[in-house]
Amino acid sequence: MNDSSWDAPSRTGYGEPWPTSGQGAASAGPVYEGHDVQETRPMPIVPDVPANGGDQDDDRGAARLSGPLFRDEVPREPGRTEPVPPATPVAQPSPAPSPGRQKKSAGRNLGAAIGVGLGLGVVVVASLFIVKAVFVGVIALAVVVGLWELTSRLAERKQIKAPLIPLAAGGVAMVVAGYVRGAEGAWVAMALTALVVLLWRMFQPPEGYLRDVTAGVFATFYVPFLATFVALLLTADDGPRRVLLFLVLTVVSDTGAYAVGWRFGTHKLAPRISPGKTREGLLGAVSFAMVAGALLMQFMIDDGQWWQGLLLGLAVAGSATLGDLGESMIKRDLGIKDMGTLLPGHGGIMDRLDSLLPTAPVVWLLLVLFVGSG
Repeated sequence: MNDSSWDAPSRTGYGEPWPTSGQGAASAGPVYEGHDVQETRPMPIVPDVPANGGDQDDDRGAARLSGPLFRDEVPREPGRTEPVPPATPVAQPSPAPSPGRQKKSAGRNLGAAIGVGLGLGVVVVASLFIVKAVFVGVIALAVVVGLWELTSRLAERKQIKAPLIPLAAGGVAMVVAGYVRGAEGAWVAMALTALVVLLWRMFQPPEGYLRDVTAGVFATFYVPFLATFVALLLTADDGPRRVLLFLVLTVVSDTGAYAVGWRFGTHKLAPRISPGKTREGLLGAVSFAMVAGALLMQFMIDDGQWWQGLLLGLAVAGSATLGDLGESMIKRDLGIKDMGTLLPGHGGIMDRLDSLLPTAPVVWLLLVLFVGSG
């Protein structure tokens, strides 16, 4: 069939009525003689189509097609002597793909993500159990890189110039003060860092001062201050095990959310903030984290009880999810997918710290309540 002939009546001499072989309704149909046809091909003979049923009465036969079967055939209504103009063909929609054949995409290079994750894990565990001071240096380095990514994206996307130098110096001071002097040292270092940010910005034009210092104070709290609680976990006698507990629970929560959400997720958790997150994924995070928390508290932490691990896992799943949503909100406001490209398959450092940062103070506080500060 050639669809272009359906709307071209001038090619078949439609201006004159066709002669018929009879006078009544019993006419066998149009006789293709005497009309001005420009085609040189012989016209095929069209067999009568059974009125009901028959071998052609299925979806594959021509009997169910609407409109003329051949180029020069024009349908005629009963009782009319003039030809009926051909109907305009209606485009049929393409069949929708079968849901069972659709494959979900992870959205990341899983090979690179797994490789980078394992490499980071080796570095963290090695520094954690060999020399505590080395792990403090790892925390400080992650803080500096995270601040660099955050301030760079703010400058690129919003023209917000949060001063990086005082933020980086104050961030390192906060982590070290938290490890050496405890929570009081961390609070003092944070207050001094915020003060330096206010003073540093005064040496530039006043336009945008309030915007820039507000972003600087926010960055001070969001990255280095929250990261200081990891150093506080490390100060206990069993500090390396507490830090490992914190890291494993956060990773297990993220893994449970990803695995369950990817496989079973249908109900969106926060579509305006992060369309990929689902309620089923949240349930997966809670389930995985609670089971892991019960096991780790019972067998890894001195004087820890399994029921404490259940509560700890529940809290970690909640804080990790909120942290992930919080950074997703920031990235959505900035109009970016990732904070950086430093880690293949993961994005930037901040894309890995999003769930760790708000979880650190939660784990530190609950461990202090359950088993003491050590």
